[in-house]
Formats: sequence, C-alpha cells, structure tokens
Amino acid sequence: MKTKLGIIICLLALAACTQNKETNYELKKAESGGFTYEYVEGDPLKTRIYTLSNGLKVYLSDYKNEPRIQTAIAVKAGGKNDPADNTGLAHYLEHMMFKGTATFGTQDWETESVLVDSVEALFNQYKEISDPEERKKHYRIIDQVSIEASKYAIANEYDKMVSGIGAKGTNAYTTNDRTVYINDIPANQLENWLKIEANRFQMIVNRLFHTELEAVYEEKNRSLDSDIWKGFEAMLSALFKEHPYGTQTVIGTIDHLKNPSITEIKNYFYKYYVPNNVGICLSGDLDFDATIALIDKYFGSWMPNETLPTWTPVQEAPLTAPIVTEVLGPDAERIMMGFRLPGRSSKDYIMVRLIDNILSNSQAGLVDLDLVKQQKVLEASTFVYDMNDYSMQVLMASPKDGQTLDQLRDLFLEELEKIKTGNFDDWLISAVVNDLKKNQLNQYQYNWARSNDLVVAFTSNMPWGDFVSEFDRMSKVTKEDVMAYAKANFGDNYALVYKRTGKDPNAQQVEKPEITKVELNREAKSPFHETIINSEPPKLKPLFVDYNKDIEKLTMKNDLEVLYTRNDENDLFDLYYKADFGTNIDPKIKVAVDYLEFVGTPTHSAEEIQKELFKLGCNFSVFSSAEESYVMLTGLSENMEKAMEIFEDLLANAQPDDEALAKLKDRILKEREDQKKNKSAILFSGLMNYGLYGAQSPFTNVVSNTGLMNLNSEELFGLTKNFTKTTHKVLYYGPVDSKRLVSILNAKHTLPETMLPLPEPKEFAKQDVDKPKVFWADYDMVQEEILFLTKGEEFDVQLMPETELYNEYFGGNMGSIVFQEIREAQGLAYSVWANYSTADEVGKNNHFFAYVGTQADKQNQAVPALLNIIENLPESETGLATAKKSIMSQIESERITRARKLFNYESASDMGLDHDIRKDIYEKIPTMTMEDVVAFQKQYVKGKKYNMMVLGDKDKIDFKGLQQYGEVKQLTLEELFGYDKVEKINIQ
Repeated sequence: MKTKLGIIICLLALAACTQNKETNYELKKAESGGFTYEYVEGDPLKTRIYTLSNGLKVYLSDYKNEPRIQTAIAVKAGGKNDPADNTGLAHYLEHMMFKGTATFGTQDWETESVLVDSVEALFNQYKEISDPEERKKHYRIIDQVSIEASKYAIANEYDKMVSGIGAKGTNAYTTNDRTVYINDIPANQLENWLKIEANRFQMIVNRLFHTELEAVYEEKNRSLDSDIWKGFEAMLSALFKEHPYGTQTVIGTIDHLKNPSITEIKNYFYKYYVPNNVGICLSGDLDFDATIALIDKYFGSWMPNETLPTWTPVQEAPLTAPIVTEVLGPDAERIMMGFRLPGRSSKDYIMVRLIDNILSNSQAGLVDLDLVKQQKVLEASTFVYDMNDYSMQVLMASPKDGQTLDQLRDLFLEELEKIKTGNFDDWLISAVVNDLKKNQLNQYQYNWARSNDLVVAFTSNMPWGDFVSEFDRMSKVTKEDVMAYAKANFGDNYALVYKRTGKDPNAQQVEKPEITKVELNREAKSPFHETIINSEPPKLKPLFVDYNKDIEKLTMKNDLEVLYTRNDENDLFDLYYKADFGTNIDPKIKVAVDYLEFVGTPTHSAEEIQKELFKLGCNFSVFSSAEESYVMLTGLSENMEKAMEIFEDLLANAQPDDEALAKLKDRILKEREDQKKNKSAILFSGLMNYGLYGAQSPFTNVVSNTGLMNLNSEELFGLTKNFTKTTHKVLYYGPVDSKRLVSILNAKHTLPETMLPLPEPKEFAKQDVDKPKVFWADYDMVQEEILFLTKGEEFDVQLMPETELYNEYFGGNMGSIVFQEIREAQGLAYSVWANYSTADEVGKNNHFFAYVGTQADKQNQAVPALLNIIENLPESETGLATAKKSIMSQIESERITRARKLFNYESASDMGLDHDIRKDIYEKIPTMTMEDVVAFQKQYVKGKKYNMMVLGDKDKIDFKGLQQYGEVKQLTLEELFGYDKVEKINIQ
C-alpha cells in the first residue's frame, strides 16, 4: 500500500514525464559570428557544437559561475588502438605530449633534433637485442646520447607555461577508447592556452624519453601493487577473449614497456592526433562567438588525415557459463562480478544504467537495503564501467568475518533475481530517474562535470540529442521492461573474480637501468614561452569572500548561530548541524554515528527511513572526525522540512536494535582487520600518524576491540542525542530566504531548554624529532613508498603567503622543483611531492612532509636525491616567476561559491581571521623574491631532522642503506593501528 507521500511523489514524476514527452531533442542548426553550429532544444548545458573545415569538433557550454574555463582536448584513440605487439603506445604518447615541440621545450631544435633522432634509432636497435649484458651496454649508450640531447632541452616548459597562465588540474588520462588532455584555466587566458595547445598538438617530440620511460614503468609498478586494479584487469581479460579490452592493457605489458619504439609512437601520433579525430570540449565563462573564432584561428590550419583508419569493433562470442578467475595479493579478500553488456552509445545503455541504480544508489537500491543496511556483507556496491564497444555491469563486495566469497556471489545473484521477477517496489524506477536528474543538476554546477559529459558524448560517437535525452527516455521505461531486460542479460553470462589474500605467484620484478641525471636547464625559456609571458590579456579582478556581506549570521532559538548563504541557481539545499567536537572528545562517537545508519524509530524502520528520504530526493549523512562532527542533509528544497522531520525523529527517538549492533560490532572488527591489509591505510594513516605523533595519535585514539564489544545501545544513543543538546552551529546553503529558514529551524530542529557546553577534547601534540628514526612496515609489493616527516613551527597566519609561495615553487605541480628533479631529471619515481603543511587552527603546529614511491632497487638513489633538494633548495628565478604568476592568476580567477563560502568562513575563524586569507596572499606575493623563499626554507625546512617512514617488502628493502638516516625499527600492524585482540562474534 502506497503512503500518501509516495503517491505525491509518483504524481510529480508522472507530471514530469508528461512534460518531457513534449521535449524535442532533434539536432538543429544555427549561425552566429560567421560560424554554423548545432544545438539541441532542452539541453541543460545549452551546448553549441561546431565542426571546422578540417573536421575538428568543438563543443562549447557557457557557464559563468566563476571566470574560469574547464578545457579538455579529446582524441578518439586509446589502448584498444595499440598494436598487439606494441601495447602501451597510447599511454606512452600521452606522457610525451608534455615534452614540447620544435618551438618550445628546446633551446636549439636544429642541434637537439639530430640527437633526438639518434636516441630513436638507438631504441629501435635496443629492442632487437636479447642478451642481458649487451642490452646493458647498449642502454649506457642511450643514456650518454640522452644526456647530450638534454643539454638543449627545456624540461617541463609546457607545465611552466600553463602554470604561468594560472591553470589548475593540468593532467591527462588514457582509457581503452580515448586520450584526454585537461586544464582548468582563467577565462582571460583562453587565447594563450589555445596558442600553446595548437602548437603541441601538431608535432610530437620524444625528448627526455628514457627518464619518462622509467616514470611510466613506475606507474606500471603502482598498478601491480594495486590488488583492485589487478582484479579489474582479470575481469576484463575474462570477459573479452577477442577484443583488445581484454587481450591487452592500456598501460601495456612489462616486455613492451621495457622495449619501446619511438618510431611507432610517432606513427601513432600522426595517424590519430589529427583534427578529424579530435574534439575540443570547453565549459565555463566563455563567449561563444569569440571562442570559436579563436579556436578556428589557432586550430583551423591543422591538416586532417584523409586516410584516418576506421575502428571496427571486435565481436565477442556470447557467454554461456560463468568464467571464474582468481587474483592473489596482500590486500583484503573481495569478490568482483562482471556482466558484458552493450556499449555507451547503445540504445540499451539507459536500461543498463537504470538497473545499476535499482541495484545500488547509495540509499534505497536493492543491494543498499538488502545487503548493506541489513549488514549481510562487510560492504557492497555496483557500478557500470562504460566503454564504446561494450560496457560492464560490475558488482563488488567484501565478506564479513567467516563469510565465503561464494556466499557473496549467491547474495548478488539473489538481488539480480529480484529484478528479473519484479520483486522490488513499483515506485523505485521513477525515484531512481529523479535521483539521477537531481545528481546531474548538482554536478552541472561544476565545469569539470559539464566538460566531461561533452568529452564522453564526442568520444563515444553519440549524437548530442541522444545524450541529453537519456533521462527522459529512461523515465518511459516500465517495470516490465526492466524485468525482461534483466532476464535476457543477467544469467550465467558473467565473469567472477575472487580476490584472495596471499602471495602473488605471477609477481614480476625488472632490474632498473642505470640512468645519469639529465640537464634541466631551469632558467632557459624558448622564444615561444616569451611570447606567452609578454602577452597582456585583460586582467581579472580577484573577488574575496566578504564575511559580512556574503554570509548572513542569523540566530535561532537557544541563541544558536546560523550561517546562511542563498542559492539563487537551483532548488537544491545543503543543511549542516556542525559541532566542534569529535573522537578526541570520545572515540565512541564514531561508533555511535555509524550505528544510526542501521536503526529505526517507533514510526519508521531503518529501511523505511532510507526509502522515504530517497522518495523525497534527499539524503542524510552523519560524520565524525577527530575534532568535529556534523549532520548533513541535502536534496530538493521543497522537501527539506519533511526530510528534517524524519532525521530529527531518528536523532531523538532511535530505537535499540541489539541484533543490528552485534552485526555492526562484527563488521567493525572485520573492517579493522582488512584495514591492516590496505597499503594506503598502513602508509598514510598508520605510518604517517606514528611519524608525526608517536604511538598515541588521533588515528589510534579509537575504541579498543574489547571496549567495542562492551558497548550498548543506551550508551551510543546517549552520544547521538547529546549531539543536538550540545552547543553547535547550523550552516545552510539553499533557496529558502533567511527569515523563512529560521522559522523552519525553530519549528523542526529539536533543542533542549539549555544547551550543554562543549566538552574538553584530548590533545595530541606533534612530537619533536630529536633523534631521526627510520620506521618501516612489511608489505608484499613491487614499489617501496617512503615518507619524510618532521614537526614544524606553531601556526602563524602571517606566514601563509611565504608558505604558499614555497609550496608552489618547490612541490606544487609538474613544473615544481621536486617533480623536475626526481621524475623528470632522473626517472626515479612516478609520484613524488613535498609540502610544508600549515595547521588548521591557532595553537597547533605545522609539519613538513615529503613522499616518493619508487621501485625498491632505486631506494638508494631516490632517498638521497630527495633529501638533497629538500636540504639544498635549487634556486630558479624562472621557476619563481612561474610560481608567483600561477598563484596570482588562480586567485584572480577563483570564486568561492555556494556552501564553500560557509566553510571558508569556518576555516578562517579557526585560524583567528576575520577575512579571506587569500587577500593577504594576493597582496604580498607580487613583492616577494627568491631571497624570501630561501629565507623561509632556511628557517623552517633546512637542517631539520626527519622521521623516515618506509613501506615495502622486507626481502627487497635495503636496510643497510637506510641505517645512515637513523635507527631502523620495524613497526607491527598492532603498533600502527592500536587495536587489541578480541574474540570475534559471528551473526549470519
């Protein structure tokens, strides 16, 4: 029987569907500014699609949230286009696209080109040599010629140029179907960006190749150290026996990576990197006519490839029985199921995505309610992995203690059977569609999401009308349609990957080559770079948050403070109850807020709460960290009051559920055991906290396993009920006017007559490093990951500009000193960074940390190289000028909007500020010099003693090499995580 609320929601959905039927998504043509474009009525992005005379596609979406533009240049070529005997080409090429052309990245192209050609020829010869000793000798010759060539190169000049114009998020990625290059640039720098990109997309130069080759190999090592990634590759291999999706990997085989062909990379570039195979996808503060005119100016002369190869999808034979495979590694056990389905542009895709969200939408899907909320598994989720020729419906789960992977498989099959038989609520389909629309509305507030959708449509060969009409077509799907599709496509035709904990018998290790450090030529600039520097685009004026104008400070009953910012863009709201206390007050708070997810009230069960909120288009979460806790309610503004009633009722009237609590305890114990097998948790939680705080830290301040087993509902509910009884703030971003908001809060937010004061937290102080130590933990892995940590000075807001400039110059991006020295010059790591990290509030200490992940046999090169540049800061006036310009451009074009204003204010308050700290940074940076950076480094970094934290395989770590950096001590997982032993319980 439907509730009154459910009937209302269905009627609203029906009305929406009726309205959507009238929308015409035909592609239409128009002309403006001398250019013809295509568009679709009803497009939420209001996209204009242009096609230049050379075939280049341009997708433009105007969105003036801030004066920035998210850029993406997408190439319709990825891993599937690699030759079977030379895999990894597309990904290699992605890396080499950052090395420059004959115009930039070089001081003398005429001389350099001869040496670059020689390196190419030497690598072609190297590929044919099989004898190990002869290969070493030949590689030394490659190294020598590469060193000579590097004398004429300018390392990272591309990164310096885009950083100098204020770009953020500079990166690229390669998938099976596409390669995409992205930047987030200030709107006034569009022409400079186009000049740079038009230049680099018309020529490939494989300079500094052998050091980047090692960076790519380190990236391969990272994938070999990821059990999830190994499992995913195993699934692709099982599902695709003929298609390149499964027969080869995007990053390539070890053999191909170690035997590259520069010639083949060049051939690949000139075959696929052509205008009739490329799309420029921009979203942001842009003028359509001016933007397309500039794109045509710089890209219009780019010559197409008239013999562009046509991709013919490889057809896979139908699966008639499950394919089972196993992956071994040190991480916790899990299961991964995958069904091979039609690709992204297929008419079936809307059905695939709909079924995925019926299974799991984080709230009211079958997997969410039946498996996660009922705690039948440790965790479970589903997602659709989109590819052009095929897609995959993936289901992943981790077992509870004592649960087998086969039992997880059976639980998933039971949920799929419910879809086939229609054993799910009638309202779920319309609610899922509305939830997807709401999520899209939320995502389209960000240019990265808008630009990404343009990229997906272009590279998937989807007509734009088909893309933007997906939700409307989805809303017409009936329950019978879903059942029929599930019956036809979700049978025994799946791959099953069992990820088990154990030693990987297929683990590979390749001996590192000897590489001499190449020349970086930091101070050099090409004439092309000079033209970018000397250009003077219209200057943007920075806009800082005015805490008196941008945020209304209201008061509700009990004199509770309410921070308010109005949403004039859409009908979504964010509501927070925020308290400045967390697990440092009482570590049981974390368990208490987790428990709320699994209990109900006298009027609603836990499942009904999730369903009702999902129908309302709302969602709640409760979060607790070391120093703060908050309740967050988000969703459709029209339903905020109803959602508040449900959640307030849960906070005040949660009903004990002993079985749910017993299951929760069991799950927490299993999560803790699994966490000890997680490489990232061991390094960035366990080792990092130990290095900063010692054995007692915010991370180890948790309820002991023994204490956990003794917790009861009354104690936990006492903590959650005290949340709203204790002094806290309300933060709101939404369309309701401030007066109305206070009225709603006074009526719906339950408070006691007298608020409880904030309790005193337990303080954890960062420790002085008097005697440097090397702490290490054992983990079965290919790489060795290393952290350097030391306590800094007490937080001083006056040093924020100096800190900002030092970090940007030294370790901020791909043009920074750390990246250039360790990766670009020496090929010692794929990932490396360093940062002087400021505390987040007055009275606490800053800290310095640096990270490098490198192949274990490079330890004795990587560690001293990184420590040397930390201690002896390389000085580069060119690098400093780039860092300063980057900071200034970013601040000029950045806009703190929406709920971010509220948290910007809260952060400033913690630092003792009454204004936006960016204003201080912006005003001081222009006058700062290299002497200021050096002075900062000498006072706060140079001469410091470090705790060195190492995670690696005990059989690969060079312990003798580590002894020179301090006393070497192994840390057990019990020491790092602080959990005591306890007998577990099992609730099936």
